[in-house]
Amino acid sequence: MTDTRKTLLVTSALPYANGPIHLGHLVEYIQTDIWVRFLKMQGHTCYYVCADDAHGTPIMLRAQQEGISPETLIARISKEHQADFSDFSVEFDHFHTTHSDENRELACMIYERLRDAGHISRRTIKQAYDPEKEMFLPDRFIRGECPKCGAADQYGDSCEACGAAYSPTELVNPVSAISGATPIEKESEHYFFKLADFEDMLRDWTRAGHLQKEVANKLDEWFETGLREWDISRDEPYFGFEIPDAPGKYFYVWLDAPIGYLASLKYLCEQKGLDFDSFIKEDSDIEMHHFIGKDIVYFHALFWPAMLKGSGLRTPTSIHTHGFLTVNGEKMSKSRGTFIKARTYLEHLDPEYLRYYFAAKLGCGIDDIDLNMEDFRQRVNSDLVGKVVNIASRCSGFIKKRFAGKLAAEIHRPELLAEFVNAGNGIASAYTDKEYAKAMREIMALADKANQYIDEQKPWVVAKQENNDDELQGICTMGLNLFRILIIYLKPVLPVMAEKTEQFLNVDPFIWEHNQTALLAHEINNFKPLMTRVEQEHINAMIEKSKEDLTATQNTSGDTSGGKSTVSGPLHDDPIADVISIDDFAKVDLRIAKIIKAEHVEGADKLLQLTLDIGGETRNVLAGIKSAYSPEDLEGRYTVMVANLAPRKMRFGISEGMVLAAGPGGKDLFILSPDEGAIPGMKVK
Repeated sequence: MTDTRKTLLVTSALPYANGPIHLGHLVEYIQTDIWVRFLKMQGHTCYYVCADDAHGTPIMLRAQQEGISPETLIARISKEHQADFSDFSVEFDHFHTTHSDENRELACMIYERLRDAGHISRRTIKQAYDPEKEMFLPDRFIRGECPKCGAADQYGDSCEACGAAYSPTELVNPVSAISGATPIEKESEHYFFKLADFEDMLRDWTRAGHLQKEVANKLDEWFETGLREWDISRDEPYFGFEIPDAPGKYFYVWLDAPIGYLASLKYLCEQKGLDFDSFIKEDSDIEMHHFIGKDIVYFHALFWPAMLKGSGLRTPTSIHTHGFLTVNGEKMSKSRGTFIKARTYLEHLDPEYLRYYFAAKLGCGIDDIDLNMEDFRQRVNSDLVGKVVNIASRCSGFIKKRFAGKLAAEIHRPELLAEFVNAGNGIASAYTDKEYAKAMREIMALADKANQYIDEQKPWVVAKQENNDDELQGICTMGLNLFRILIIYLKPVLPVMAEKTEQFLNVDPFIWEHNQTALLAHEINNFKPLMTRVEQEHINAMIEKSKEDLTATQNTSGDTSGGKSTVSGPLHDDPIADVISIDDFAKVDLRIAKIIKAEHVEGADKLLQLTLDIGGETRNVLAGIKSAYSPEDLEGRYTVMVANLAPRKMRFGISEGMVLAAGPGGKDLFILSPDEGAIPGMKVK
C-alpha cells in the first residue's frame, strides 16, 4: 500500500508588531490551526510557522513616542502576541520575527538574485515629503482620495473601497497622516521590482489551482490594467534592513514580510536539524500553503510568487484567502464595544467557544463571517454543552458507580457505531477542503443520533430495574464510545476539550484512525465537567470592557487604529497626529448650514452631493455619508460645516467645504445637528 502522508509548510499572515491581536485577526489563525491539527492527526508531517512583522515607520514612530528602542517595542509586542495565540490554542511549531538574522540573510539573497537576473531597476522619482517632520512619507502615512474610484480617506498604496493598488503620488488631495501638513514632492532614487517580467508566468500560475476561483477572477482585473513596477525601497529614517548596495535605502516592509515565512522556517530547521533547502528549492515536493485575508491578496498572489520565481525558489502550493469578521452584522466597532481584543475576550469567555463558533461559520470561500452574539451563545450552549458534553455526563456516572469505572466488553449497537465510524471519511474530506462548517454540521447530526439513542434506551430507567446490570453497562459503554468518536472528530477545533476527554477516558492522545476501534473492557476515570454554558452576563461584561479599553486608549495615547480594522496580514496602524494649539483651532470657521438639496453622485459608492445654505450663500459639498443617509433623509435638515476649508477638486466634482460627522462608520455615521433656533450662516463657537 502506498504511503500517502505528506510534508507541508503552513503559514498565517504575519501580525504587525504595533498593536494587539483582536478577534478579527483570530479568524485566520484559528482557521489555519484547525487545518494543521487535522493534518497532524492524520499522520502528515506539518510545520506551522509565523512571525511578527516588525519593520516599518509606524513601529519606529511609536518607539520614539514611548521613549524606547524599536527592538524593545517589538520584543514586548511579540510576547503579548504569543501569549494570546497560546491561550487560544493556536499552536505554532515556531513563531519568529522579521527583525532577525535569518530574515536579513534571505531578504538580501532574494534581492541580489532578482538584481543579478535583471529584475530590479533604479530611477529617481518624486516622492511625498513631510516638510514639517522632514521625512519622506511611507505609503500608509499619506491619506487622500483614491485615484481610481474617488473614495475618501484612503491609504497611499491601496484603496480599501475598490481594492486598487497605486503610487502615493497618484492620491488625490493628499495629507500627511503624521503632521497633517500637505506633502510636497521631493526627488529620491528608488529601487523597483519589475513585476511585468513575470506576467506570463503569473497568468498561468494564478489559473493553475493555487488560488480560489473568485480570487483568480479578481486578479484578472489587475492583469487587464497592466502589472506595474513595485517600489521596494524606502529612504532613511526607516526601521528595517538596509539594501546591500544602497546606503541609506531600506527594504520596504512588504518585501521582507513574506520572506519572514521562510525565515521562521529556517530558524526552525536549524533547531530541529531539518534540511531547509529541501523546503525552498524549485523542484521541492514539500507543499507550501499560505492562509491570508482578502485585503492582502495582491501582495501574496502576484508579488510573492514572482519574487520566488525570479530568485530560483519554489512558489506556493496554495494561497487560501478568507473574508473579514463582522460582529452582529456590522463592521467591528469600538464605540459599540465589538472591536474586541483577544485578551479582553479571554478575561471573560472560554476560548474554545470562539474556536467552535468560527469553525461552524467557516467555509472555503472568501465571504465575510459574522459573530452574532446571540447566535454565538445559543449555538455553543446547544451544540457543545447540550449535545456533545451531555452524552458523557449522562453515561459516565452509571459506569463509575455501578461498575467501578469499567466499560463493557461488547458494543450494544454495532450498526450505530459503524455509522459513526463511516461518517469519518466525509468529515475528513470537509476538513481537508477547509469546509469546517460542513464538518461541524455532520458532527452535530451524529451527536443528535447519539442523544436519540440514549433517550430511547433510558439508562436511568434501566438502572432501577433488577438484574439488568449487563444491559445498563452496555448502554452506557455504547454512549461513551459514540461520545469518544465525536471528540476525535472535534479535536482539531477543540483541542482542550479533547485533552480533558483523553484524561477522562484514560487513553492516549487521539489520532484520526482511533475512530476505527471501540473502547471496551477499559477502566475510565471520574467525569469532570468539560465545558460550562455561555452566560449572557459574561458577554455583556466583555463588551463593556471593550468600551472601557477604547476610553482608556483615548485618554492615554489616542486611538491608533484610525477606525480601520484590517483583520489579517501586516497591520500597519495609523500614527497619532500631532496635537494642535488653540490658535490653530481658532482658524477653523464652523457655520450652521441648511441642507437645501441632497443627491446621489453617479459612480460614487460613498458620496452624496449636498447643496448647503450658509446664510445668503450656497456651497456644494461632497460628503462621504451615503452608507448612513439617503438624500430624502437630509433635505431640510440643519448641520454644521467647516466654511473656510479650501475647495478640493475631486473625481466627481469640486467640494467647497466639509460637513461634520461622527461615528465608527457604515450605518453608524451621524452628521452633527445644531439645537433648535439655529439659523443658516450662524457661527459656531
